[in-house]
Amino acid sequence: MNELAQFCKDLKRDFIPKTRDPRKPVRFWSEKDVLDGKIIDAYVIIFRTRGCSWALKSGCSMCGYFNDSMWEDVSDEDLISQLNLAMSKYSGEKFIKIFTSGSFLDDSEIKPKVRKEILKNLTENAEKISVESRPEYINDKTLKEIKSIIGSKNFEIGIGLETYSDFVREKCLNKGFKFYEYKEAADILKKQKIELKTYVLIKPPFLTEKESIKDAVTTVEKIKNITDCISLNPTNVQRNTFVSYLWNRKKYRPPWLFSIVEILKDSKKILDDARIKCDTVGGGSIRGAHNCKLCDRKYLKAIEEFSLTQNLNIFEGLDCECKEKWLDQLDIEDLGFGSLTNMYG
Repeated sequence: MNELAQFCKDLKRDFIPKTRDPRKPVRFWSEKDVLDGKIIDAYVIIFRTRGCSWALKSGCSMCGYFNDSMWEDVSDEDLISQLNLAMSKYSGEKFIKIFTSGSFLDDSEIKPKVRKEILKNLTENAEKISVESRPEYINDKTLKEIKSIIGSKNFEIGIGLETYSDFVREKCLNKGFKFYEYKEAADILKKQKIELKTYVLIKPPFLTEKESIKDAVTTVEKIKNITDCISLNPTNVQRNTFVSYLWNRKKYRPPWLFSIVEILKDSKKILDDARIKCDTVGGGSIRGAHNCKLCDRKYLKAIEEFSLTQNLNIFEGLDCECKEKWLDQLDIEDLGFGSLTNMYG
């Protein structure tokens, strides 16, 4: 186990999960997304499970979703109870997105018979279902079982690749897998005719603002012919993580919204017709991607609208006086030893 992996593990040594009701999901809600080129309502369910197996072992440097997990086995009955509670508020949305704060295909997190029951329930109304998984759980056997349940319905699996760089993924993120493993999983999905959504992280720890822009755009270039959709995820400071450890010591600043816009603009030109989106969790707060209080809201709105429409014209005319500070940072940080955190908040 390398130093970062050990550090991420040690951070959880004294972690005590909050008492949670295993019969209730973390959250469920409706939001806008795109299906067959049209903006529609999508239904989102976050199941409360034992937690991501990788997080329980060590964990990614920026991921704090384990804070919502049980850290102990959740019974099949409790998971079905979570499903029933979430579906009691379901309003017929044709696109349903499932999150578990881990991997939906991990049998130790969601047992096959429970996975089957969940998918059978959702396919009664949904036209598209989206889940997430680490690449090691993606195999022909599991995917064939899923296809036997969902039939002709559209199925999407999201993988958190984060970056094309094995060095950054290991030394900055502690993801626990290599690019070739992502590619192997993508090949299996393609063979099974299942869509792939790839998550790309904006601003891993230790990268400067300028380096993070280049890393994200280069990653888009590297995977443009592999994935069906790209979701950009700006790093936000989540509790009990290595990123939080750095942030509390003023050694990390979440990305500027200006950087996100630049990445989206450059990436869209690379992808042409392929879809790219950005989910700015915590955007506008000091723990999330932000500029200044005067312009955060309009930039966040533009990013959200672009994610739905793919129209680059949305970014035209966006400006703020604080942009000069961002440009100064891009110039000055090359002279230092990492991302500047104290200059502009």
